Amino acid sequence: MKKRIRLGVNIDHVATIRNARRTFEPDPVHAAVIADLAGADQITLHVREDRRHVNERDLELIKGVIHSKVNLEMAVTEEMINLALRVKPYQVTLVPERREEVTTEGGLDVISQKEKIKEAVSKLKEAGIVVNIFIDPDEKQIEAAKEVGAVAVELHTGRYAEAFNEKREKDVEAELERLRKAAKFAKSIGLRVYAGHGLTYKNVKPVAEIPEIEELNIGHSIVANAVLKGLKEAVQEMIRIINS
Repeated sequence: MKKRIRLGVNIDHVATIRNARRTFEPDPVHAAVIADLAGADQITLHVREDRRHVNERDLELIKGVIHSKVNLEMAVTEEMINLALRVKPYQVTLVPERREEVTTEGGLDVISQKEKIKEAVSKLKEAGIVVNIFIDPDEKQIEAAKEVGAVAVELHTGRYAEAFNEKREKDVEAELERLRKAAKFAKSIGLRVYAGHGLTYKNVKPVAEIPEIEELNIGHSIVANAVLKGLKEAVQEMIRIINS
C-alpha cells in the first residue's frame, strides 16, 4: 500500500492579508478551521518576533478550536520558548529568523549553536512537545539535529523550488538528489523526515515521492490558490496530488 503523506497547512499568509489593512479579516482562525474540515493533518503557523502575520491570539484560538495537530514554527529565543511552554502545541519546528528577510531564507544552523538548541529542545520535550528542526539537506546538520535531541527534521526545499521556478532543469535534478540523500540519511539515524518551503502545485510531486518523507508543510501556494479557487478545494487538491 502506498504511504500517505501528512499535509500541514501553513495559514501565515491569511494573517498577512489581514494585517495589510490592520483589520479583522480574513481571520487565520477561520482559515485553520476550514483547512481542518478539508482534511489537513495539521495547521502550521510561524509566530515571528515582529508579529508580521500570526500572533499569540491566533495561536491560542487555533489550538483551542481545531482537531488537527498544531505545529508552531518559532525561533530559538526565550520569548518563543516560553510561549510554546504556555500554549503547548503538539509540535514545535525550530527555524532561523532574521527581521529583514521576506521569508525564511535557509535552514537553522544547528552546528554553530548546538548547546543553545539542545537546551531548548530539552525544555520543550519535557513539556510533552514534539520537536522538529528546519534545516538544509546537509548530513552534518542532520547529525547535529539528532545530537541535540530532535525527533524530526524538516528539510528545506527552497533551493529546489527556486531552480524549478527558474526552469534550471539540471539544478532541479541536483537539488532533488540532495533531498533524497538527506532524507535517506536522516531516516537511517532514526529521525522522522518532513519537508517544506516553496512547494507548489507544480513542483511538489517529486518531493512527495521521496520514500522517507512523512509530512509536507505548505502555505503560500495553498493560500494563493484559495484566493481564486476557495480554501477547501485548494487543500483537497494538494492532498490528492501528494498522495497520487
